[in-house]
Amino acid sequence: MCWCRSPGSAPVRYGRGPSGSSGGWPGGGCGGGWRGAGPGTGWRAVGRWPGIRFTSPRGSVIRRRSARRWTGRSYGRGRGEPRWAVGGSYQVVRVIRLATELWDKDSVEEQERIVGRRRDGRWLDGAPVDEQPNYRADPRGRLTPLDSHVRLATPDRRHPAPLVRRGYSYDRGNGDTGLLFSCFQRDLAQGFEAVQRRLEGEAMAKYLLTTGGGYFFVPPAGDDGWVEALEPS
Repeated sequence: MCWCRSPGSAPVRYGRGPSGSSGGWPGGGCGGGWRGAGPGTGWRAVGRWPGIRFTSPRGSVIRRRSARRWTGRSYGRGRGEPRWAVGGSYQVVRVIRLATELWDKDSVEEQERIVGRRRDGRWLDGAPVDEQPNYRADPRGRLTPLDSHVRLATPDRRHPAPLVRRGYSYDRGNGDTGLLFSCFQRDLAQGFEAVQRRLEGEAMAKYLLTTGGGYFFVPPAGDDGWVEALEPS
């Protein structure tokens, strides 16, 4: 569970909101959910996601030290956060529906060029799964297209976006399948929003439709000061 600000209630920073494109090879978790009133004006508690059956997860493989740095362990109050929020993280959630019938009409080779990777995880320039592709040797996108998802999302694999992400495939039945994407970061503008700006015009966009999601704040772990701060007086 996390506490979520309603739109317009600073200091949580809102950008374009849950619209546009995302994606990759889908991956999943557990479902069920509830929603109730949160403590204090403008807050609500959001539980597990309702009505979605998940499969297996896919996402960042990252060292714990980097995860702390990117998700706010050392976050200060210089950007307007109250004292109880220091050490917390900003979370972005998106429910992205995949146009399965349209996607399945493309050959596996075309799908791999749209994503920018082989289905087994290898890079299109021949680099193995545990190494990084050399985009500099392919400036015109002959091997890895310039509008492929992975190349636009992280054009320099040595300096990935400062966020930790995880995707879960879902299946609601009646052809409604896709990805529930979640990421955590200390700065929304440098993390999620920067990646979304780079993804504008990606080849995968026509297969994706964002149907839900939002921006959330996750309080710091091991410190209950935020509970006392948000309790009605």
